[in-house]
Formats: sequence, C-alpha cells, structure tokens
Amino acid sequence: MCGIIAVLRRPSSREVPDLMKFNDLLDSIANSLSLEDLIVLKKQVESLDFVNSQLKGLPGFLALFQNEGLVSEIEKNLERISGFFSNLETPPVFSSDDVETLNSFVTRIRDLVWSIKNDRIGSYRCVVDLVSKKFEPSSQGFSVLLSTQQALSGLDRLEVRGRDSAGLQILVWDHNLSDTEIPRDRLNDPLFRSGAIRKSSNGSLLFVYKIASEIGDLGDNTKSLRELIVQDDLLAKCLTGQKVKANVIGHTRWASVGLISEPNAHPVESSSKDDSFVTIVQNGDIDNYADLIASMELEIPNGITSDARVVPEIWNRNKKSGITTEESFAKTVRDFEGSVAIAGVDVSQPENIFLAVKGSGQALYVGMAEDVYLVASEPYGLVELTNTYFRVDGEEMFSGSTEKGQVVELDIHSAGTLEGLVRKSYASEKIDLYEQDLSQTEISTRDIDRGSYKHYLLKEIEESPSSVESTLRGRLVKDADSGNFVVRLGNETISDELKLHLKSGKIKRIVVIGQGTAAVAGKAVANSISTQLIETDISVKATPATELSAFDLSSDMSDTLIVAISQSGTTTDTNRTVELVKARGAKVIAIVNRRNSDLTDRADGVLYTSDGRDIEMSVASTKAFYSQVAAGYLLAFSLSDVLSPHISSRQEEILDALNSLPKAMKELLKLRQHISSLANRLAPPHRHWAIVGSGRNVVAAEEIRIKLSELCYKSIASDVIEDKKHIDLSSEPMILVCANGIKDSIIDDIAKEVAIFRAHKASPVVITDASPSKFPEALDVISVPSTHHDLAFILSTMAGHLFGYEAACSIDSQAHPLRVAHSAIEKLTNDRITEQSVFSNDELFDYLREDILKVANFFFDELRNGRLNGHLEASTSVRLASLLRYSLGEVPLDVYQIEFGRVGTPSLVIDELAKTLVSAIEELTRPVDAIKHQAKTVTVGISRSDENLLQVPLVKEVLGAGTSRDALSYETLKLLVSLDTAVEEVIGHTRYRISGLDHENSNLTIIDRSGVSLGIQSRTERDIELKGTKHRVAASKKVLLTKGLRDQRTILLIPEVKDGETTGINLLHLVLCKNLNVQEIKKVLQGYHNRYGAIQDAVRETEPSFRDDFLVEQSIEHLLIDSIDSIAESLRGLN
Repeated sequence: MCGIIAVLRRPSSREVPDLMKFNDLLDSIANSLSLEDLIVLKKQVESLDFVNSQLKGLPGFLALFQNEGLVSEIEKNLERISGFFSNLETPPVFSSDDVETLNSFVTRIRDLVWSIKNDRIGSYRCVVDLVSKKFEPSSQGFSVLLSTQQALSGLDRLEVRGRDSAGLQILVWDHNLSDTEIPRDRLNDPLFRSGAIRKSSNGSLLFVYKIASEIGDLGDNTKSLRELIVQDDLLAKCLTGQKVKANVIGHTRWASVGLISEPNAHPVESSSKDDSFVTIVQNGDIDNYADLIASMELEIPNGITSDARVVPEIWNRNKKSGITTEESFAKTVRDFEGSVAIAGVDVSQPENIFLAVKGSGQALYVGMAEDVYLVASEPYGLVELTNTYFRVDGEEMFSGSTEKGQVVELDIHSAGTLEGLVRKSYASEKIDLYEQDLSQTEISTRDIDRGSYKHYLLKEIEESPSSVESTLRGRLVKDADSGNFVVRLGNETISDELKLHLKSGKIKRIVVIGQGTAAVAGKAVANSISTQLIETDISVKATPATELSAFDLSSDMSDTLIVAISQSGTTTDTNRTVELVKARGAKVIAIVNRRNSDLTDRADGVLYTSDGRDIEMSVASTKAFYSQVAAGYLLAFSLSDVLSPHISSRQEEILDALNSLPKAMKELLKLRQHISSLANRLAPPHRHWAIVGSGRNVVAAEEIRIKLSELCYKSIASDVIEDKKHIDLSSEPMILVCANGIKDSIIDDIAKEVAIFRAHKASPVVITDASPSKFPEALDVISVPSTHHDLAFILSTMAGHLFGYEAACSIDSQAHPLRVAHSAIEKLTNDRITEQSVFSNDELFDYLREDILKVANFFFDELRNGRLNGHLEASTSVRLASLLRYSLGEVPLDVYQIEFGRVGTPSLVIDELAKTLVSAIEELTRPVDAIKHQAKTVTVGISRSDENLLQVPLVKEVLGAGTSRDALSYETLKLLVSLDTAVEEVIGHTRYRISGLDHENSNLTIIDRSGVSLGIQSRTERDIELKGTKHRVAASKKVLLTKGLRDQRTILLIPEVKDGETTGINLLHLVLCKNLNVQEIKKVLQGYHNRYGAIQDAVRETEPSFRDDFLVEQSIEHLLIDSIDSIAESLRGLN
C-alpha cells in the first residue's frame, strides 16, 4: 500500500489561448478590487475561474510556454489580488445574510488565485524542469511531460500516508524510435528496477523509474524520480515524436509485505519470455498471495517478495489463455482475498488503463478533466486538475451483482468523459455510469499545501489564529452608535421562527452535541450559552450525540434547541441524532465547517466556522476546535440578544477579548521553542501522563487529552485538578496542569495541589498566565498570554496542542537511528538476494558494523538515561540490547543458543536484529499527520543464506548421520565447510550420546553406526566412561580431526551441543584428498582452527619468511592432524 496515481490523456483539439487577454483581465480585476459590491465580486470570481480553466491542459501549458515574458506580469497581478484579500482587517458591514455570501466569494477568489499561481504556472515550470537538455519535446511530447508532472504532483500529495519507496512508469507509443537505439541492458533487467525498459511488438516502450529509501522526508522520493526522468536521454528522444502519446501510472509505497527495495517498489511487471507483459500498482494486501504462488506454480524472480507481484503474473497467464485483456484482468482480480485497489496496464494495449477495487479499506477516484482521466487513491491527488470525480467503490453491491467490488476500464479516445469509461462488477456485470454518479470536492490545493512545514499538524496549529479571525469576520462587528462590539448573525443561523420560540418561552432547553473533539468543543459552547442565558429559565447542557440518541430522547422535543457541532458535517452519529430529534419536533442549529454537507441539509440554521471550508489534512483536528468554540460564543451572544438586547459590561469585556483572541493566539505560538524543549525532556521518559484542569480549563484538559492520545498513542487520564491526588499519583506521571485565567484566590490552592503532585514524584508542568513564582514546586511553567478568564482555556488548549505535537516528534525521533540501521540491513538483504553483493556470512558483521555501532551508541545512551522508559517495551529493549551486543561481537555466538534457543550465526543474528528493530521502530513511531501503520511482515531473508552451508557435502554427511541442525553451532558449521575441500569421502560414522558431562562419572553410549564403523570394535562397548580424546572434544565443544590411537584411521569428531551443553559426538571416518593446490590447502588450514596462522608463526620463529608453495610438499593429514611444531620443522627443512 499506500498511494496510487494514473494519468491517461488524449491529444487536445482546443486552440492555444491568448495569454495577453488573460493578463489584461487579471490587471482589470486587480485595479477594481472592492468588497462593497457583491455583484462585482461575483463577476470577478467568474473571470478568475475562466482564466484558471483556460490555463489547464496542454493548450494552457503551451500558452504559458510560448509567452514566458508574460508569466511574471500575470504573477504580479495575482500578487496584487492575493494581497488585497490577505488583509481584511475591517471588512464592510453587510446585512447578516450577506456575510456568508461575502465569505464564500472571498474563499473562492483565494482558491482561484492560488490555483492559477501554483497549479497552472507552478505546473508549467515543473514541466519545463523535466525537459532534457539534449532533446526539445514536440507539442505532444510536452503533453506526455504534463501527464508525468501531474502524476508526480499527485504522488507528492499522496505520500503523506506513506513513503518508503515510490515508482513511476511512462508507457510511450508512436514515438518513432528504432529498436537499435534501445540499450539491451535496460531491456533485460528481470527485477524491473529503476531505468528498466520494456518493448512490445506494437512498438510501445515502457520506461520505469523507482526509488526505495526507508529514510527520508516527504518530497524526497518524487524529487529523485524527477532527476531520473530528466537524465533519461532515451525517453527524451521518444518525446520528440510529433504524434507521441503516453499513459502514466505511479505509486508511493508503505511496505506491508516484502522488503523495501526497487524490485518490490511498484509498478511491478509480469515475467514473460516474449513481449506480452502487463504491469500494475496496488494498494492493500493480497491475503492469499502465498497460496496462489503455490497452487498456480508461479515463477516469481528471486529478489521480489512483494505480494503485488502475483497480480501481473496471473493477469498475463490469463491473457495468454485466449481471452481479452479486459476479461483476463477481471478474472485475475476475482482470485484475490483481501481489500485491494489495483491500477494496471497492458503494454500491448496502451490506450487503456484498468482499475479494480475490492473491500472497504481501499478506493480509487477517477477525476474527469478536459481530455484527461486522472486516477488517485485519495481525492486530494486529483484536485490540482479537477474537483469532479467518481469513486470506484469496493463495497457496494449493485442490483443483479453476485459479489462486491468494481472493475473499470479507461479509454484514451474519450478521455475526460463518461463515454470513455466502462464499469463492471466483480462478476463482470456492466454497471452504467451517469452524471449523477459524479461527485464534487470543495478541497483545493491551497487547502492541502504543506508549504515549508514538516507536518500538516504544525501548519494547522499555526493557522488557528487566522481560522478564528475568519469565523469572527463580519459577525463580530463594532456597533456604529455605541462603538462596542456586537454579534450579528443572520436568519440563516437563527430564523425568525426560532427567535419567536425563544421569546415565547417555547424553547425550554438547549442541548449541544457532537462527537470526539466536537463534543469537547460542545462543552465550551454549552458553558458560554449557559453563562449568557443565566437569567433565563432555559436549561443548557452538552452531551455526546450518541448519548442523546441512546438515553435522552423523548416523544415530544419541540421545547428543545439542538446545537450540533461537526467539522466536516458528515459525522454519522451526529447526523443520525439530528434526524431523530428533528422527527420529534426539535429545532437544530449546526456549527459546521463544510458548506453543502449532510448536516447543513438537515439543520434549521447553520453557523459556518472559519470560511466554511477550512480543511485539516492531519488526522488530529486542532484549528477546527478553536473555530467551533469561537462560533459557539457568537451563537451564545446572539441567543442572549434575542432574549435580552441589553449588553452588560461583562459581556462587552468578553466580546473585546474574543476580538483580540487571534492576536493572543499568535503570541502564544512564539512559545514553541520553550514548549519543544519541555516536550523533548519530559515526553520520552514518562510512561504515564495525565492532563488536569479546573473550571473552564477542564475543557482544555479533555481536548488536550484527546490530541495527546491521538498523536502519542497513549492512554491518558484527564481529571479535575483537585481530584488528581486521590486517583493515581502512585504511577509518578507527567502532568500537564491547565491553570490559565484562574483568579488569584484560587491560584494558591492549585499551587498546593502541584506541590502534592511533585511530592509524589510526579512531573507537573503548569500552563498559566500567572507569574511562574506562584508555582515554586512545578517542574516547569508555560507562561501564556493573558486574556479574559472566560476565554483563557482556549490558550491552555493551544499550548497543549503544541506540546502534543512536539512530544510526538520527540518520541518519533528516537526511532530514526533505528530506521537507519534497519535500512542498511534491508539494503544488504536486497543486494544479496539480487546478487549485487557477495558478502559471506562471516563478513556480515564487519559490513554492518558502522551502522550497528551508531545505533548501539544511541540506543544504550537513551537506555541509560531512561529516555526509552516511556514508549519502548521492556522485552523489546532487552532483546534489542542483546542482539546489538552479538552483532558487535561483544558476546560470542556460542552463547546465543542459551539465550534465544537457536544456534547463533551472523546471518541469523542480523535477521533477528532486523525483526527486533522493526518492533522497536513500530513502538516508537509517531506519524503525526497519519494513522500509525502496522507492518504485516518484517525483514527476513539474510538468514536464508545459512541454507547454503547445509548443502556442503561434508555438512550433509553430518546431518545425514543423525546430527540435528540445532546441535551444530555456527563455528562448527563454518569449520566443516572449510574442511570439506580436504575430504574425499566419508566411509562410515559412529554417533554417541553423552550423559552426565558435568559430573565425575560421565558416560558415552553408541546410538548409531554405519559403513566401516560396523566392522570396528568400539571401546565403548566394554567401557562406557567418557574419557580421552572424546572427553576433550565434549568439554571444549570444538571439532577435532585426528587419527585413531589403535588403528590410525582418520576420524573427525563433531560435538553436538544443545543449550550450551555437549549432548553427543558424531564420529566420521574419512578419506582425505591426496592432491590439493596451494590455495585449497591454505583455505582449509585457515578454516580449521586457523592452523595456517599457527604454522606460519611457528616457522617464522626461526626463518625470515614463510612460503605457501612448500605446503604442497606435505600430506594433508600431516598439516591437519600433527603438532604445529612437527609441521614447522618439516617446512624448515625445505628452506
């Protein structure tokens, strides 16, 4: 998984527009900007929309490309327009009903200016940057690059959900390139890595570009892909063709099955002996992929471990069975179990792209634009080009269909229209598509632009003051007569009928509902309404929507006003509750951030937050909370005004403070560095956290708890300050104390509570506008700006949101060194599998030593300092510590079996280290903007190289004689492999069981015999005591090559070791080779207890040099069995 993109574009028939006319039109708009006349403003919106639409597609690109000098003039006019709408300090006073119209126009103009500047001109510049320095594209070549740029731009936005690898393929046809110009090496890569090319008999050429890197930031992968494309002269030459066409598919991956490597990065292709092949990209997991490989006997190239690889393999096999590409694709996807989304291409049929979706966890969105289909796995992958799409639904069961899932075929000849789409069920029944099946999204690229921020969440927190300003704009205004702030909400929020019900006393209770963060905001809204209506008989309360629908409904609710709060307006529980209460006669006012949403359709009145479309890309909602609370205050004062138009001095103070709230929020943002330092110091080492507050700060505590839980993946307590000491101080938690806007008379009491926390070894941090000296026992104080005490909890919340962000970043940073080490192991594994690396097992530790040493130094430092106590499981820490020590050679491999129950080898240790690193990374990872992804499988593969050792003839003889694999240490295996060269034949064996080795009377019993051993009488038959050479082998646990004392037969004694204790000996009768060359002898001697080094040292005690060639003058028995001194003496005699 994680993000799919595809582009299919037909040649454009539209004329290249006149850019000068567009510039004149923008200049005219910039010169006549005003908010006074809504009719003029509407015409300006229409003009900007026209310019934006005309600059789309190839004609729009060519207009910019052919008039480069005008582009800067257009940008200046756009800046003038943008600047005007960025400084709306004092908008004109409209009637309340026109405020929403003004806000919608302003939002639309901002969107269009942004789109022209970034989506049109920005895209034009990115296309130009893709142009080769050697070959100028034709107009159609630019069309291919435009499709490529739009695919890369979509990947940029999609990879917020995952980015450990990415790939893009460009399938080109009508390119006029001859076969002789295509390098053979690029055609013959069986692993379909970056730079590979595939050619079809119809002349189409497929170029693939990939990048795989576990370490990196958002945007790094697409940057690398752009560089690879620019550097590809062969692609550039293709794009000089006057009729060249292309389709593009791409993918950003977050590995759940298989290594992070170029062969596993999507797209993946089918294997084919001829030029009949297909390629696909896939989201989700094919649960039965292993069964399919086995049952269909699929041949997957060594080095590819992704489950997605079965898709093109089966598709291509089905295609060769005689059915059409369309039928074979549909037949293929029916075989898969699991939730998947697939986009595929048949190289022999490049005019089509095939899509399939099955299951609830995946989706594809087909964007409809002029001359082009743009497919993405999320709507925000489309919005640069279009806001019109239809969703390929994997869950819907259509009439007459027998199973869930959809298959869609896109045809280039009608690209961008419904006529070019064929939609079918998984059972191949055709499903007609109509205009009403199309959806519109209000999201624009302005909403989802991350800018220079590392995370969307920080961007959204910092946008919160502007969001509140937009909510207040045109609604909180100065009264012309009194000069005081007043609230003006129109009939679209509080209708005349509702006003009449309020005044007549028909409305007796107000219930504020929502879910999650909206429910917490609802408590603040209820507090505000209750305060403003305190002199009335209306009761006010807040409750989650589900609680109201389950436990508080009555048959007649005509006396009830429901205030329903939702960020998106699509919250199912809230909307369902609204339906239930309306059916019982209740009135409903919605506080919502999305125009034309389900909730706005159900409500009697609507109060939009921000500008009515304030998108949050991060999973953790922040700025919506502030806007919902601000809107709630506006509603509270409007309801009060309906019942009593008089404004008290206290109400004036609150409205003044509400107007100044955005400024105070901006001031608070300057505290980020201090909050970051605090979070880095306190978040990692503390396993238990709590958030407490009193008064309205209880709302802040509850909201902070939600965000910290979401961001840091912790179960966090939220309590009233005074209750905390009675609950769970024994856990010694880190406690955020929300004490902002507290009266002096209560501050001292809270300070005493903080002292109690500290006395119980908790770590209290106080958020307050009071002097830090008021809290001498606090571990630290976050000093926030002062505001009216009714609003002070909002600043507590903002400080808590910042703390949560920085805490998540701090915890996540602990995983970074582990990711680096894991990435190094992944690379080595991939290199060994694909035979790019020939490191032996013995060299693994040395090859990885630098990477492992870095992570070990970091890990043990963090471990000693207690900074891993908060989020790394103790079992993971212990396991990781042990494996790091084995990997660095600080603990001998012989001990590994005692600790882990398996014989330790370098490759096994590295494999286990990789798995444990994955566990540690998952425990420490905090994605911030996304939901944490749990990998289904982890790195394996290095230890498979141990299997090669087991295929060595001498090792096979030992195993065949009854010794189990687990009884052979890695050192024993290595030694047997080294001796194998010197062994001509194994002619028999005797296998012994040992008992009581650690006691005085240890015994030896024969278990099995074969070959020449059957004719030899064993001493053990009359004396079972373990002694002599066999005792030495058992005690030392080391292999020994020697000769029998009585018969002088050559024998090899191999200890069998289990859990650190010798449990048996396997004795092999050998015939050694007579003729070995110098290098073979040297290798054998080096591998057998390093006798080569010992012999060399002994000779050089008396001789100036050591000559390897003299070794061939000695028998191999002499060199391997006799004493070092006697061998040295023999060699000295040759000098």
